[in-house]
Amino acid sequence: MDRPLFPAATAELAGKKRALAPETHAAFKAFSTQVFADGALPTKTKQLIAVAVAHVTQCPYCIRGHTAAALKEGATQEEVMEAIWVAAEMRAGGAYAHASLALDTMNEIQERSR
Repeated sequence: MDRPLFPAATAELAGKKRALAPETHAAFKAFSTQVFADGALPTKTKQLIAVAVAHVTQCPYCIRGHTAAALKEGATQEEVMEAIWVAAEMRAGGAYAHASLALDTMNEIQERSR
């Protein structure tokens, strides 16, 4: 098994995706451009948010792309790492918060067995 789990993001693969659904690709590109444009939040902040979200969704392509874009927008390496730590806390925090569901289930089962 010499094939990597995630193939390199090449111009050839990008072109194939574009060719298979050109209208949808164009709409997505326009949407992405609008989302990352300066607005109430500056582009740099939006890219740092994207770095964090990419780590939560565990998308290697997004991690690479948005890390590069954040740096291009002037983010420091420290800011990128801090965004990643926010993502880590949110992911861990979500697991901890959802422990209430397990505790509730255990309580229900215990109540029924009485």
